Amino acid sequence: DTYILDKQKLKHAKKDMYILHPLPRVNEISVEVDNDPRAAYFKQAEFGVYVRMALILTLLEVK
Repeated sequence: DTYILDKQKLKHAKKDMYILHPLPRVNEISVEVDNDPRAAYFKQAEFGVYVRMALILTLLEVK
């Protein structure tokens, strides 16, 4: 549990930071952190989908 990010550890973190993670977050970020406004890992994963789509289209030379 020392390395799992949870609400208790976030009490010591800056209010303007972002929590990023490539997912899945199993045994690394507690589910209770999902509702924290600093948690940006779901949005990060969504953007990653678009980046991968663009890379594939570029490699396939689709215009």
